[in-house]
This record gives sequence, C-alpha cells and structure tokens, in this order.
Amino acid sequence: MNKELLRIYKVLYNHFGPQHWWPADTPFEVCVGAILTQNTAWQNVEKAIGNLKSKNLLDSHTINRLPRERLAELITPAGYFNIKAERLKNFITFLCGEYNGEVAQMFSNNSNNLRDSLLSIKGIGPETADSILLYAGNVPIFVVDAYTKRIFHRLNLTPEDILYDDMQQLFMENLPLNTMLFNEYHALIVMLGKNYCKKKPLCEACPIKKCPFKKRFETERVSK
Repeated sequence: MNKELLRIYKVLYNHFGPQHWWPADTPFEVCVGAILTQNTAWQNVEKAIGNLKSKNLLDSHTINRLPRERLAELITPAGYFNIKAERLKNFITFLCGEYNGEVAQMFSNNSNNLRDSLLSIKGIGPETADSILLYAGNVPIFVVDAYTKRIFHRLNLTPEDILYDDMQQLFMENLPLNTMLFNEYHALIVMLGKNYCKKKPLCEACPIKKCPFKKRFETERVSK
C-alpha cells in the first residue's frame, strides 16, 4: 500500500505540479477559508474573504465584535451565509476566549488536544478541523474529502463506505508523517477530482493510467 500511495502521488505531482496550498496571506485567513469553503467552490470563498479584507475586517477580534447579520452579508458569495456566519462566529468565540484571538497561540497547544477542541465547536467537522491543523498550523495530519473517497474507491484501494477516520489512518500509516507531503497530496487529489475523476469521469485523459475503474467505465460506455 505504501508504494502504491507514493506512486499515485508522484503521478499526480508530475502531471499537475506543486499546488502552493493554502492560498492565504495569514494562518487566520486559512482558518476562515477552511470554514467558508464547506460545500462551495473556492472562487466563491475568495470573493467572501475579499469582502472582509476590503472593509479591513479580517481580524479575529473585529469579527468577534461584528454582528452576525453583518458578517453573513459580507460572506454571502460563499453560500449558506447565515449558517457559515454562525460557524465562523463559533470558531472565533473559541479562538478569542481560549487564545486571545491568536492563531499562533492556539497552535502552541498539543495538536491532539487541539483537534478535539476544534471538533467540539459547533459546525466544525473532521475535514475542516484537519484543514485548519494542516494548512494553518503545519501539523502533519491528512485531510480527507469527498474526492479522496471517490478516487481511492475507484482505484480499488478502499471500500465505498469507508469512514473518515479509517481513510485518514490509511494515509497516515502508509506515508511518512510529513507536512509538505500531506499538503501537496491533498491538493493534488482535489485537482484530480475536479478535473478528471468527476462523478462522470474523464477517464481517457486521466493521468492515472493503472485504474481498474477506467477499464470498467470504458467497457460500459462502449456497450451502450
């Protein structure tokens, strides 16, 4: 499994190149983006963050004082803006209450305890918590998303109904615990899922040649 996961990583890296994730100016901006990107495309998140920046509001204490209705208005491009405003407020209340609004201070905490604390915040699930840990705090933890589950099931490496923690464990037990590797690998998986391994896949153009799903998909397409 170790060799296969590394082979796939090398194929994707050679095809897409380095992704330079997470696109943000500060660790706090990464945290905000990780919450806003739930169930939406990144370009919509960029617009929402741009609204906050243009008003000089991208600051933990400032957002903490901001009325939720005003915050929701500013992050409207990210979709589900009322729900996301509440989730963002929940996170910032935690950040300001426990760490004086300082992300660096938050990451001085033990990463295992911090993950549990993040997951205790209403509206923050494993993918969001792990994105914050990896991309804002450089904690070596693998982020799993829907693309990860789809791709590696199609590669016959995981069951379709695999749980988040089991999928994460697969990567973390079979790859070096390296922040940059986990950073790039997750970003490359997203690129593959967005551009090739879609719900209706583009198998012919996919950079992963040794894929059992590709053969099955092409056979089904020809038979129709």
